[in-house]
Amino acid sequence: MKTVQISLNSIDKVKAFVNEIGRFDCDFDLVSGRYVIDAKSIMGIFSLDLSKPIDLNIHADGSSLDDVIGKIQDYII
Repeated sequence: MKTVQISLNSIDKVKAFVNEIGRFDCDFDLVSGRYVIDAKSIMGIFSLDLSKPIDLNIHADGSSLDDVIGKIQDYII
């Protein structure tokens, strides 16, 4: 598992982010304070405070992790 901080400060960014990670078979969790939600859930993401950076837990390793990091590079802070 790897944790990175991401920024999803617009509706378009949220939609694009969910589309990008939806292509992967691994699990993703977004952590904001005490809330943990499935990062593939667009409704769940909109329940978070998107004005601040959010921690993304990526449950993958090896080349899968490298592929994920490459695809979400635009969102990483």
